[in-house]
Amino acid sequence: MSAAPPDALELVSQAYELVAARPASLVAALAALVVVVWLPSWRATRVAVTIAHEGGHALVAVLAGRGLAGIRLHADTSGVTYSTGAGRGPGVVVMFLAGYVAPPLLGLGGAVLVAADADQVWLWVGIVALAATLFQIRNLFGALAVLLSGAVLVVVTVWAEPDLRTGFAAALCWFLLFGGVRACAELRRGRRRGRLRHSDADRLAELTPISGSVWAALFLLVSVLATLAAVWVVFAPAGARA
Repeated sequence: MSAAPPDALELVSQAYELVAARPASLVAALAALVVVVWLPSWRATRVAVTIAHEGGHALVAVLAGRGLAGIRLHADTSGVTYSTGAGRGPGVVVMFLAGYVAPPLLGLGGAVLVAADADQVWLWVGIVALAATLFQIRNLFGALAVLLSGAVLVVVTVWAEPDLRTGFAAALCWFLLFGGVRACAELRRGRRRGRLRHSDADRLAELTPISGSVWAALFLLVSVLATLAAVWVVFAPAGARA
């Protein structure tokens, strides 16, 4: 006879035990969630998600063999990456596909490093990525945004106490994950209201037989799955992940 499924109390108890094992990660996740959900703080910090978004475009463009002509970041937290090469083909498709999925996938990678107690490695990855991005920025606001973000990472990485550094590294992961989910949800909502008709999803619809709404839904699905995977990586027992 098969074992009976756990009751609700047992599930709650198990969840509490998992979270209690990493209280700092829970605090970091809650702090990041508040920043993303509260509109004023989201507007002030969303440019960090845009930097990761445009960085994803730029990296994949280079990997796909396209030329990189520069990146612009705007005060309204929008951005654009300029590349050279053929106007159609797999390279263009993967380049446009990379933008919205870059922040949550980057956050998931950071979560893996933080869970492995390699928070300094994660922060140095961010510093190197921002330094590389800075060389491609083509406007003043974009340069200031990248320089400020890089300065914060350098200060925390080099001078912060270990506990603060670890908490910041974890919060950065969750911010990219939650921020990636919100950005994708805003894309879908904006398209339904008749706005954002020149988004990555629409460009992909022009390049492929798949509609823009399907691409937007795919972006959201990837961001949600990356967030759930990060929850598993950070809070699941080591034995369960093995």
